[in-house]
This record gives sequence, C-alpha cells and structure tokens, in this order.
Amino acid sequence: MYLNSEKKQELFSKHGVAKTKTDTGSPESQIALFTHRISHLTTHLKGQKKDFSTQQGLLKLVGKRKKLLNYLQTTNIERYRAVLTDLDLRK
Repeated sequence: MYLNSEKKQELFSKHGVAKTKTDTGSPESQIALFTHRISHLTTHLKGQKKDFSTQQGLLKLVGKRKKLLNYLQTTNIERYRAVLTDLDLRK
C-alpha cells in the first residue's frame, strides 16, 4: 500500500494541532492526509488516463479538502493561512 501506518502517524504528528500521533481529527491533519492522497492519485492518473473510478474518487477528495479548508477559513484564519503555507496549496 502506498500509505502505511508509519507515514500516516508522521503526517498527523507533523500537521496536527496537538502534535501527537493520535491527533487524527483536527482539520489540519485531515487536510494534510487528503493532500497526500490527492498527489498520489494525480500521479496515478497521469499514466492511466482512462481510470474513471479513480478520477471520481479524486474529485470527491478534492471536494472534501475544499470543505475542510472553507471551515478552517471561517473559524480560524491564522490556522488556515498556516496550513496553506505549510502544504503549498493555492487558494
């Protein structure tokens, strides 16, 4: 599998609010996980152009990440800007 549990724990500890391995529910950690999965699926779709089920899953992930970013923007703008700069996202 492309994303093992050690890589997930590293993502959650790096981008989570509590800086622990178990901070899986914060918007920052979820956005980081979605961004990693989106980049993986994007590289897959560059080689497999007719994989439409993966393309649909990618679009759903992008929508989920967008909803979380909008939530974070309305609740705490400093955390939102920190996530954008940390993950190199455009908005």
